[in-house]
Amino acid sequence: MNKICLIAMLLLANAAQAERIKDIASIAGVRSNQLVGYGLVTGLDKSGDKTKFTGQSLRSMMGKLGLTLPPDTDPKSKNVALVSVHADLPAFAKPGQKIDVTVSSIGDAKSLRGGSLLMSPLRGADGNVYAVAQGNLVVGGLSASGQDGSKITVNNPLVGRVPNGATVERIVPSSFDQSADLVFNLNSSDFTTAQRMADSINKALGAETAQAVDATSVSVRAPVNPNQRVGFASVIENLELAPDDAPAKVIVNSRTGTVIINSKVRVQPAAVSHGSLTVTISENPQVSQPNPLSGGSTVVTPQSNVSVNEDKNHMFVFNPGVSLDEIVQAVNGVGAGPSDLVAILEALKSAGALRAELIVI
Repeated sequence: MNKICLIAMLLLANAAQAERIKDIASIAGVRSNQLVGYGLVTGLDKSGDKTKFTGQSLRSMMGKLGLTLPPDTDPKSKNVALVSVHADLPAFAKPGQKIDVTVSSIGDAKSLRGGSLLMSPLRGADGNVYAVAQGNLVVGGLSASGQDGSKITVNNPLVGRVPNGATVERIVPSSFDQSADLVFNLNSSDFTTAQRMADSINKALGAETAQAVDATSVSVRAPVNPNQRVGFASVIENLELAPDDAPAKVIVNSRTGTVIINSKVRVQPAAVSHGSLTVTISENPQVSQPNPLSGGSTVVTPQSNVSVNEDKNHMFVFNPGVSLDEIVQAVNGVGAGPSDLVAILEALKSAGALRAELIVI
């Protein structure tokens, strides 16, 4: 009975570590594409642009609609703002489908709240129009000001979204059904994980079906028929494997004091002593009052008190191959803060006792 329970626990542990291929890799060529354009947002409550190029854009749009303004007329419309429009075009998007767009102010508008985006073409990197955006903005921020100059701003009123605000007009060619093989690219490069992926596919679909090309790519022989290829890709995406652990790394954010240590970090035998020196300076001015009828004046004499306090932290020792928990407990035991921990890790790395890559971002 005990053996059965032990085997069941091991199987559950392995299942918990297994991940689907679709969660750790993507198919080469199946990707989204960035689209960008610019347009005009109208209907603002006197919170639009005051710049000249907004008036030029408004004049150009009116000219395309058949309305010609006199040359000496400057359309200073406070309810219009010039904006940039960008969106991500998903893979295999077809004409007529809807995608979300993000709208950002370009000029000096105060808020885009309550505005409507006029028809704006969205172009890809090749210059072609792949979608057209239009619709009412959803703005999460707001801004209010008083006549005395006081102002309050909540979130960002100069950026909004138009849900399903763009209609796809053109298909982006894909290499999914044009190559003889399907290539799966790992999200994080690792030779061991790539080999395990190839082994998992070969075990499920037959020997020599997949081969690891490098630390990122695994090439899989796929059917030529597009209909069969879709089902084939679905089967591969749902196969499970246990990715290898990431290499030992210590990530230090020098700006925020954040320190991340993964479970593979080990420390060789080392003795560490870390203390902090605190210098306190306090000012206690003294007032010197002259005697009556002496003709003197009151004088303030500065008096400074300087004290030095050094924390008496004890030395602690790292045993061979200590784990992450032991490192954290040892550092916390001497009361070291995030900045102190960074100094200790850098010193251990310089001494050759830290078996990990130290990355400062």
